[in-house]
Amino acid sequence: MIVPSIDLMDGQTVQLVEGREKALDLGDPRPFARRFATVGEVAVVDLDAALQRGATHDARQRGGQSSLIRELLALAPCRVGGGVRSVDDARRWLDAGATRVVLGTAARPEVLRELPRDRVIAALDAFDGEVVVDGWRTRTGRRVVDRMAELRDHVGGFLVTFVEREGRMERTALERVARLVAAAGDARVTIAGGITTAAEVAELDRLGADAQIGMALYTGRLGLAEAFAAPLRSDRADGLWPTLVVEESGEALGLVWSDLESLRVAIDERRGVYRSRTRGLWRKGETSGATQELLRVEVDCDRDALRFTVRQRGGAFCHRGTWSCFDANNAASDGSANAHGVAALVRRLSQRGSAAAPGSYTRRLLDDPALLRAKLLEEAGELADADADDAASVTHEAADLLYFTAVALARAGVSLAQVEAELARRALRVTRRGGDAKPAIDRDAKAAVDRIVAS
Repeated sequence: MIVPSIDLMDGQTVQLVEGREKALDLGDPRPFARRFATVGEVAVVDLDAALQRGATHDARQRGGQSSLIRELLALAPCRVGGGVRSVDDARRWLDAGATRVVLGTAARPEVLRELPRDRVIAALDAFDGEVVVDGWRTRTGRRVVDRMAELRDHVGGFLVTFVEREGRMERTALERVARLVAAAGDARVTIAGGITTAAEVAELDRLGADAQIGMALYTGRLGLAEAFAAPLRSDRADGLWPTLVVEESGEALGLVWSDLESLRVAIDERRGVYRSRTRGLWRKGETSGATQELLRVEVDCDRDALRFTVRQRGGAFCHRGTWSCFDANNAASDGSANAHGVAALVRRLSQRGSAAAPGSYTRRLLDDPALLRAKLLEEAGELADADADDAASVTHEAADLLYFTAVALARAGVSLAQVEAELARRALRVTRRGGDAKPAIDRDAKAAVDRIVAS
């Protein structure tokens, strides 16, 4: 698959030829991060740090570049590289939300052993198969495959850059890739340097490697959709790809079809666009108003199906008026006839909250934040006190707490997907906090429960 690259210098997106000559200055990286996030992980490279330009810049500029990268981490899943020279550097980026960190000369066993293997990529820059360092200026006399053999037990991936082809768009060195993949063992290999065509991306994928691409995407020589779809295949006469559409909570909405044209439009417009077998190009919601914001598109393991993760807006997905195509025919537009789970509960409360019947308990909670706060504290305490050996009691108390939590989310206009995203960000941290309770918690909870009893 592809890994779009955002190379940063002085806070701007740039593209260099052989790491020296600036060929493109493309400005603000944020729009690129938003666009690339649709197709998966993005490589963010701090060239200032990688080329040790930081020594000539003041601390404010260096801090600004780090702040910018943190902004990009909030916009896209990013692997971060460039100037990661210590365990502390790596942990700082992992704690900040980087999916992985890329280490160059610091990729030594004694450093790598201190980091989670699956979150680390070793960068090996190669000139005609020889490892080069110091911003690609110094030859080491070491072969790339030998370095891979030394490091493969300590990293989850390798980034191999063919320096002599970097930025030139003159074809990558496909003939070297099979040997590199074999030398990497179970670590995934990403190739950079010279990749220009969808056919190269497809061949790299067939060989078991990913393609990190910059120049070809920025110049338009290779379209983002074309690069993403390169490994896809279909056994259908019409060449369509079955596409499972899911809400951001993971709930399946329906099965549709895609082709390269619809995929290109979907990625460009970042919305649900598909190929109807009867109507042609189908922009979901164009007539009904039930549009979709495309969050990401993924390929399955066999490269013959897609999954679109969308944010459904303006109503139901199914043409029969149900939230999904798998709901009962008589379900309401929010799927309430057979909706289940926390995601459905939060969605239902969010859609009905402003119109909750006067006198209903939900309406009362929405209108009385003090009551909602007290109930949250009460139910949290009851769940905490429930007998761990009594599954029914724990289930009952947990359901109560989840209901009041869902009301709190609806009152604030927060979706469950936002909460899940925050949990996902926390899961990326490698530095753990103690997590001790605040002394005031027990006192406040008791006072809230006492108020409820007194009333």
